[in-house]
Amino acid sequence: MKTNYLLVLLVFCSLLLFQCSESVKTEKPNILLICIDDLRPELKSFGADYIVSPNIDALAKNGVSFQKHFVNAPSCGPSRYTLLTGQYGSANNDALFRRSYQISAGDKSVNPSMPEWFRTHGYTTVSVGKVSHHPGGRGGENWNDSTIIEMPNAWDKHLLPVSEWQHPRGVMHGLAHGEIREIANEMDVFQSAEGDDNIYPDGAITDEALNQIRVLSEDKEKPFFLAVGIIKPHLPFGAPKKYYDLYEGVKLLEIKHPQKPEGITTWHASGEFMKYNRWGKDPNTDAEFAKEVRRHYAASVSYADAQVGKVLAELKRTGADKNTIVLLWGDHGWHLGEHAIWGKHSLFEESLHSPMIIHYPGMKQHGQKTNTIVETLDVFPTLCELTGIEAPEFAQGTSLLEILENPNSKKDHLAVAYNSNVATIRTTTHRLLLHKNGFVELYDSTTEAGETKNIADQYPELVGELKQALKAKLGFTEDGI
Repeated sequence: MKTNYLLVLLVFCSLLLFQCSESVKTEKPNILLICIDDLRPELKSFGADYIVSPNIDALAKNGVSFQKHFVNAPSCGPSRYTLLTGQYGSANNDALFRRSYQISAGDKSVNPSMPEWFRTHGYTTVSVGKVSHHPGGRGGENWNDSTIIEMPNAWDKHLLPVSEWQHPRGVMHGLAHGEIREIANEMDVFQSAEGDDNIYPDGAITDEALNQIRVLSEDKEKPFFLAVGIIKPHLPFGAPKKYYDLYEGVKLLEIKHPQKPEGITTWHASGEFMKYNRWGKDPNTDAEFAKEVRRHYAASVSYADAQVGKVLAELKRTGADKNTIVLLWGDHGWHLGEHAIWGKHSLFEESLHSPMIIHYPGMKQHGQKTNTIVETLDVFPTLCELTGIEAPEFAQGTSLLEILENPNSKKDHLAVAYNSNVATIRTTTHRLLLHKNGFVELYDSTTEAGETKNIADQYPELVGELKQALKAKLGFTEDGI
C-alpha cells in the first residue's frame, strides 16, 4: 500500500513538473511590431489636437509614448535597416538589399537581423505588409521575385496580399480600386474615393494581419514575433472619403517656418511629392492647395489609425494581448510645408521626428509621456530585455526599459541620423549637422527660431563637442564625414 502511495505521489509530482515546464515554455511574451510609413507625430496623443487617431491614442494611454523619438535616417530603406538590424548602415533605400547580397556572397561578418535573432531564440516570425523597404520583402522589377529576398533568414513567413493592385510595387504606390503608379505625373498626389477600407491596399494588408494573429495565437508552444507594416500615409495620399470628411471645416494651424532656408542647409526640393499630378499647383505658393494636401495627409493618418485599431482589437479578441509586447513605430517624419519642403529626406527635425509607443504585459506606467531623447537604434535591445533574451553585442542601441519604468528619467540620450552627404546629432537643446566637406550647421532647439538660424560660429566649443560625439558614434573624421 505504501509503495502504491509513493508511486501515485511520484506520478503526481512528475505531472506537476511537466505542467510547470509547459507554463515556462509559453511564458515568453509575444511581440507585435506595427510599422507605419511616413508618419510624423501628427497624432492627438503627440500634440496634434485636430487629428482623429483614437486607436493609436488608446495604445498611448495604455503604454508609454516617446515624444522625442528620432529615426536614424530620413528615408524608408535606411531607417528600417536600423530598426531591423540594430545597427547604423547605408543611407540608401537599398540598404537591406545590400546586406542581403553580402549574405548571398558568403560574407560571414554580417550579423543576424532582429527577427532572425528572435527566430533563433524560439520565436515564430511573420511579417505582413511593408516592414522592410519593399512590401513583402522581395526584389525584382515588380518586387515579387522570390529568388531575391530582402532579409534572408528573418521570417518564417513574409506576406503581402496584393489584391487588385497586381504586385507589391503596385500596392506600395496604389490608389483606390487597383490603380497603380506607372507614370508618376499621371497619378494624382491625393485622392478620397467613396468606399470601405478595402478599396485601398492597407485594407488587404490588415485583413491578412488579422488572419496571422488568429493563427499565431493558437500556437501554445512558441511565442510569435509579428510585424505589420501599414503603408499610408505614404504618397500618394489616398484614403476612403469618410476619413477625409473628418477634416471638413477643421481649422489648420499655420505652417511653422514655411520659408526656404538661406545658405547651405539640408533642404531639398520635394522631388517625390512634386512628380505627382498636382493640377499645376504648388503648395509653397498656393495656400489653399497646401491646406488640401494637409487634409489629405490627415485623412491618410486616420485611415492608418483605423487599421491599427483592427489589429489591436483582434489581438485582444484572441486573448493574446495579455502576453504580447506592442511597439508602434513611425519609420520617419514628413514635412508638411516646414522649410518649404513637402516630403522627407532632409535632416531637419520634421524628417527625423516620428512617434513611438510601447506597451508590455505587467508594465506599471500607463498613459505616460517621456521627453527623453531616444532613437530607433534602441528598439532591438529594448525588445531583448523585455522578453528576457540576451541582447547581442553587435546591437548598437541602448535598452529603454529604464525609461519605460521611469518616464520622467533625465537620462541623457543622443540621437544621430544621416543621409549620403550629411550627418546630424540631436541633444536635448541643440541639433548639429556636419556636412561631408566639413561645413557645420548648429541650431538651438529651445528657441522660437529653431532650425532656421545657424549659430555654429557663435558656439565653437559646443560644435567641437558635438562633432566628437558624432565621431564616437559613427566614425567621422574631425572635419567631415
